[in-house]
Amino acid sequence: MSIYEQGLSPTEVNHVPLTPLSFIERTAAVYPDYPSVIHGDIRRTWRETYRRCRRLASALAGRGIGKGDTVAAMLPNIPAMLEAHFGVPMIGAVLNTLNVRLDADAIAYMLRHGEAKVLIVDREFHQVIGDAVAKLETPPLLIDVDDPEYGEGEPVSELDYEAFLAEGDPEFQWQWPDNEWNAISLNYTSGTTGDPKGVVYSHRSTVLHVYAAALPDTFGVSVRDVVMPIVPMFHVNGWGLVYVVPMAGGKLVLPGPKMGDGETICDLINTENVTLSAAVPTVWLALINYLEQTGKSIDSLERVTVGGAACPISIMKAMKEKFGVEVRHAWGMTETSPLGTYNTFKPGMDELSEEEQDAIRVKQGRPIFGIDLCITDEEN
Repeated sequence: MSIYEQGLSPTEVNHVPLTPLSFIERTAAVYPDYPSVIHGDIRRTWRETYRRCRRLASALAGRGIGKGDTVAAMLPNIPAMLEAHFGVPMIGAVLNTLNVRLDADAIAYMLRHGEAKVLIVDREFHQVIGDAVAKLETPPLLIDVDDPEYGEGEPVSELDYEAFLAEGDPEFQWQWPDNEWNAISLNYTSGTTGDPKGVVYSHRSTVLHVYAAALPDTFGVSVRDVVMPIVPMFHVNGWGLVYVVPMAGGKLVLPGPKMGDGETICDLINTENVTLSAAVPTVWLALINYLEQTGKSIDSLERVTVGGAACPISIMKAMKEKFGVEVRHAWGMTETSPLGTYNTFKPGMDELSEEEQDAIRVKQGRPIFGIDLCITDEEN
């Protein structure tokens, strides 16, 4: 037996399972008074957000929710969605974020298939959720979220989200996973060729993705960044930003349901001094059109990630040449992780011809750290 095999086995002293829950715990301790969430008039610090996550975990535990139970969320990019990403797994439960664009049949299928015991719902989606829940033999506990920045919709239940949080303890001693392979989230594909397919992420896979996504040649998030995820957080957890930003201690600007038009995006960028954002190509096209029509600028914005569809070179060039924003191309799959490949413009490439640069920029890039990728053809 090697000397390195003697007395060096994992113990409580030298080993803990990987979990992204450690990110918000650390950030709340290191940057307690730094801003965490901006949503309309809501301004919270990392200490406050961490306490709200612990309240949610405590309240869920008080209702009998625990390890292996599924808690679904039908929410836009609002603070409650961020809190669910941490509060739910703090008790060993699994978060299932629902695609708000799907119909009642698909939603009902996912709730039934994922065995959801709790469903946290924004009032905006009262109709589709009401229709979906009516199709279930055993409806989940419904928690109603009344977003103060969006006054439309109707209550989905008498149990208000803020009242539910009040049931919980802000100092709740949440549980570290006993195994980093434990499930942390359940994401469904859209099911274009049949029923949606459920994909389970582990605490380990989520942590490794965050480490890779936070590197300078991917998102490159730091404590100095103000990040606005326009990509929905139900879409593979906001491409991982819902965990990346808390790890870095940056500030999250959450645009809520009204995040597709150029005017809203421009106003939020300039009002909150957003430095980084992520969205599909059509969002950036809408922003470009608005800026060109109004003559406005977006001076704080430094870089954006584009994915979900191939991004035309015209969008990339307009963002860089007219507005000074670097566009980074990405690709991923729900079945693997939020980001699979990332295209960062390497040093020295600016010496290439314009045509050569364009040919590189439109590609989806190379596998990120931790991802192995093999491209084959039909015969191989």
